Amino acid sequence: MRGFTALCCAWLLAGVGPLQAAPADPLQLPAQPSRLAAASPLFAIARAGPRLVAAGQRGHILVSDDGGKRWDQAAVPVSVDLTALHFASAQRGWAVGHDGVILHTADGGRHWVQQLDGRRAAALIVEHFGPRVRESNTELKAMLGEAQRMQAEGPDLPFLDVWFEDERTGYAVGAFNLLFVTTDGGTTWLPSSDRVENPKGHHLYAIRGHGGEVYAAGELGLLLRLDRASKRFAAVALPYPGTWFGLVVAPELVIAHGLRGNAWRSRDGGRSWQQVRTPVQTGLTGSAVLDDGRIALVSQDGRVLLSTDQGGSFAPVPGTRPMALFGVAPAGKGSLALVGARGVHIEGIE
Repeated sequence: MRGFTALCCAWLLAGVGPLQAAPADPLQLPAQPSRLAAASPLFAIARAGPRLVAAGQRGHILVSDDGGKRWDQAAVPVSVDLTALHFASAQRGWAVGHDGVILHTADGGRHWVQQLDGRRAAALIVEHFGPRVRESNTELKAMLGEAQRMQAEGPDLPFLDVWFEDERTGYAVGAFNLLFVTTDGGTTWLPSSDRVENPKGHHLYAIRGHGGEVYAAGELGLLLRLDRASKRFAAVALPYPGTWFGLVVAPELVIAHGLRGNAWRSRDGGRSWQQVRTPVQTGLTGSAVLDDGRIALVSQDGRVLLSTDQGGSFAPVPGTRPMALFGVAPAGKGSLALVGARGVHIEGIE
């Protein structure tokens, strides 16, 4: 998961001084090879079959076929920061990031092509929503205004998460209620922010689904569920008003996690919620369901939590990692792959 990670990019780069010359356009500059890529900030990690794929700063995408012992850098056509990854199969996956970028791979993460960027996204929003500007749809008017600003000032809105139901149907969400949907594997992405019950235009940090259910989560307690009949994401009431950074969606289970160690669980499709006590007071930034059914959460202060009871409780894995953690994925029997401010780390678990 990936939502909190985009907000960390500015912090991670805060110490970089002014450049002497105008920088190259990161949408036109391929990611540069770096021997230090595996130790640089990484914001997302996912499984592509047995392979691990991680993504992060300056367009770096890394792949490992041996459980994280060796990492090879992938060919990526942009050098923007990448915030999230999802694989619909062992071969086909998507990455999203800053400047409205959506990337696609058809070979398990070794080579990537660009499907969308912020310039094209802004043009699509204006083209799609412009003729309907007089409609009394708050979400539509807000997104149209952002798109017109991007056309004037340049693309800057990030996508913060991506998730695919299968190899054709997928969703990308981001800042200021940004939502794009594809039904053809990303050949065509359509702006869909008018389908989201989010009148204040809160950021959307996470999207996940399972078995036909799709949920999105964001700022200030915003949780949404896709209503298939109306094709709209309708708001779900929760007792907690704080920001969500990630979601776990599994059979008969939804867990939303976010600020100050907060995690809430529903076993009935979001009709009722119970708070899950966690032993941390910082943001829960990433999550994953492991091969054995356990659920892992990671935090911005380097903690790893595991649940063996479908998210009813979480216990800490001993030790504090020396970095803020942003993502987690199973790395094989008895281990986790963690990504964060200092790259990738393989953690043994019992």
